[in-house]
Amino acid sequence: MGTTTPGSDTGGPLPRPPVVSASTPSFSVPEALRKEGLSQGDYDEIVRRLGRAPNRAELGMFGVMWSEHCCYRNSRPLLGQFPTTGPRILVGPGENAGVVDLGEGQRLAFKIESHNHPSAVEPFQGAATGVGGILRDIFTMGARPIALLNALRFGPLEDERNVGLMEGVVAGIAHYGNCVGVPTVGGEVAFDPSYGGNPLVNAMALGLMETDDIVCSGAVGVGNPVVYVGSTTGRDGMGGASFASAELTEASLDDRPAVQVGDPFLEKGLIEACLEAFQSGDVVAAQDMGAAGLTCSCSEMAAKGGLGIELDLDRVPARESGMTAYEFLLSESQERMLFVVAAGREEPLMERFRRWGLQAAVVGRVLQENVVRVLQHGEVAAEVPASALADDTPINHHELLAEPPAEIQAHWTWSEAELPPASNAGGLELADGALGWGDALLRLLDDPTIASKRWVYRQYDHQVQANTVVLPGGADAAVVRLRPQQGQGAMAPATRGVAATVDCPNRWVALDPERGAMAAVAEAARNLSCSGAEPLAVTDNLNFPSPDTATGYWQLAMACRGLSTACSALATPVTGGNVSLYNETRLPDGRMQPIHPTPVVGMVGLVHDLAHVTGLAWGQAGDGVWLLGVPLQESGDERLGLGASSYLEVVHGRLTGRPPLTDLALEGQVQGFLRQAIAAGLVRSAHDLSDGGLAVALAEACIASGLGAAVELPAGGGRPDRLLFAEGGARVLVSVAPEQEVAWQAALVEAGAAVPAERLGTVTADSRLVVARGGEPLLALAVEQLRHTYEQAIPARLGKAGPPPDR
Repeated sequence: MGTTTPGSDTGGPLPRPPVVSASTPSFSVPEALRKEGLSQGDYDEIVRRLGRAPNRAELGMFGVMWSEHCCYRNSRPLLGQFPTTGPRILVGPGENAGVVDLGEGQRLAFKIESHNHPSAVEPFQGAATGVGGILRDIFTMGARPIALLNALRFGPLEDERNVGLMEGVVAGIAHYGNCVGVPTVGGEVAFDPSYGGNPLVNAMALGLMETDDIVCSGAVGVGNPVVYVGSTTGRDGMGGASFASAELTEASLDDRPAVQVGDPFLEKGLIEACLEAFQSGDVVAAQDMGAAGLTCSCSEMAAKGGLGIELDLDRVPARESGMTAYEFLLSESQERMLFVVAAGREEPLMERFRRWGLQAAVVGRVLQENVVRVLQHGEVAAEVPASALADDTPINHHELLAEPPAEIQAHWTWSEAELPPASNAGGLELADGALGWGDALLRLLDDPTIASKRWVYRQYDHQVQANTVVLPGGADAAVVRLRPQQGQGAMAPATRGVAATVDCPNRWVALDPERGAMAAVAEAARNLSCSGAEPLAVTDNLNFPSPDTATGYWQLAMACRGLSTACSALATPVTGGNVSLYNETRLPDGRMQPIHPTPVVGMVGLVHDLAHVTGLAWGQAGDGVWLLGVPLQESGDERLGLGASSYLEVVHGRLTGRPPLTDLALEGQVQGFLRQAIAAGLVRSAHDLSDGGLAVALAEACIASGLGAAVELPAGGGRPDRLLFAEGGARVLVSVAPEQEVAWQAALVEAGAAVPAERLGTVTADSRLVVARGGEPLLALAVEQLRHTYEQAIPARLGKAGPPPDR
């Protein structure tokens, strides 16, 4: 073991002292295992691999790297079924972010990650550092961040605790994104009691590649210096990865030190300095320091490169004195990066970072031996095989239930026959009187999950960088102009764009994880297609409760199966993502409150011509209103129904039934036809049908435009609420200008039975939504009444008079 360690910032050698072995640890093993989230079996395996007992720093390293957050020990076997390759995929799972080829010399890096547990105990900083972390994943690849999205879940806003969590999370996202200068262009927000006290905060980022070569993370070149850049290391964020892999309890507030503190202005400098450094070619490998900090960055770089890294903690820029090796290695202080640099190029590179006001120091070197060796005060503080930390990590094996849990099967027995009687004019015949269909629609628009998120997105700067094509709420997907960020092309007009969306029908997933996950992929692709974009690839964030219960693992396994099926069918490979398990809260009485399983799908698409980007608002009075996809049905089609619907939950107070089965073949046909029609200029607006079904989609198109609509539904003996509020995939509401009607009809004839379509009515200058059936009115509501209900639902629950002022 006669290797050497650098003795100065330029890498002079010093003799390396021998590792101090200890057969009896100088700390309480049971207490340390509890703190690190490790089992006795894990400890025994660590001892076997090391050939000795670990010291405290080494045990901490194993604790974070063997956590679910870092090594996916419960989910890794399931992730292997995802399709990960395709003609546009340049980088798939395993790197900091996925990369797709957009053609014309442009490449897009994108990724989604969670910051759930930190946001539960410190919502502002938890959410803010989630944004900072996902941005680092993007520019670590050599891509300039161009857009942010987020997927948020909270408990009901009638609880002041959830109000505080939501306000803190939104403020944290706004603070970091606005200050760092990256637009927040889209997202989703949903509410359910299962998220009470355990919010989900998933952040997604997109970046346009600015380097000729993709910057990867595997260490290269024995003897090359390892350079630390960015902020200093402190004691904030200690054990964040282990904290993120445990259930929440009332005592979790004591874990505030596990929440990092971010500095978006420093990260802005880090972005610019890194992109400059990557252009120089001096950096041969890069890894951001996110979860598990120095431990993760060193071990992953070493393992991916098949080499080793020697790290001298005395050279790590520190903001606090007297830090132990354990604290250095497990700190998750923000805005830090680790590079492997071409030998002899470290000084120019470090000077570049210092000009940006950042720390820069040579802290180690690349070794031939596949180990992570940590030095402090002239002694070896830790020495662990790199593969044992980042590659050859444990897998927890679970037995998959042979059939769905009994409580799930019980939900599937529900049928629409259990609903109260209904009629056209009288509406629902309830025990305390009739409920008109207009009132039912207003109830749905008042539901915070469906209602306008204007209070949220007005706090985000969505126009910084001047490339946002569609403002939040304007279309089913966000669209950002693909304008080169440097060189002569930066001033040229851009004609192409990238679209992005995040989706998850968590209600559906809770009642049928496989069908719900399929629907998440289908809806994401449908949203992109409605905006005129070609869906390309997926990044997913699997937010689930504990996999240690039979039901919890079944939910995770079936959702992964559904994601795989849908991604394969729609040709949208998975390039990476994040797994967040143990999202549950232990209540004071000892019971566990798990969240709804929530596999969020982030999807990106290519807009070939920005002139054809399509929004959801009606265009002009006189335009025809059409429904593409699964036809309006009275009953008997499992692709459409009221089971698991927003209507059933909001109006009837029941979360039950089986979600409809998404027809993936029809989904592909409808979306392909829609994209062709948009490219041909045949479609004035397009909006997918999701929560609340047809009635809510009609209302949203009216609200967005200020125009009304006159719609006639098929006559028949079936329930009106099924026609109005049933949910199911492969359905899109479009409007067509009169002058395009002939060409539109010809396109439908050419498509044939593969693309069902029916004309529902007309856009009107009369600002009312009027829906009739067989000539008999079902509902007639003023657009202003719809808008007021829709826009004030969230502010009213927050005690606000309206949306906050723009920031």
